Amino acid sequence: MEKVTAFLQMGGYAAFVWPSLGLTVAIMGGLLIATLRQLRARQRRLAELEAAGAQRRRRAAPAPAAPVSAPGGAREARP
Repeated sequence: MEKVTAFLQMGGYAAFVWPSLGLTVAIMGGLLIATLRQLRARQRRLAELEAAGAQRRRRAAPAPAAPVSAPGGAREARP
């Protein structure tokens, strides 16, 4: 039990070590939460944009078909 107490006292520096560890853990946790929220928001926005693009493509009129030419770009001779 003395070893655990000695470890927790950190050689007399416990008053500096434990609060700094707690602050570091709190900041890292906050950054993780902020990052995950931002990720979810961006994923929702991307899904909205993709859905809007799909609707826009469906509403667009089909383009006229281009004439098909013979291989090599040469036209066929008419009789």
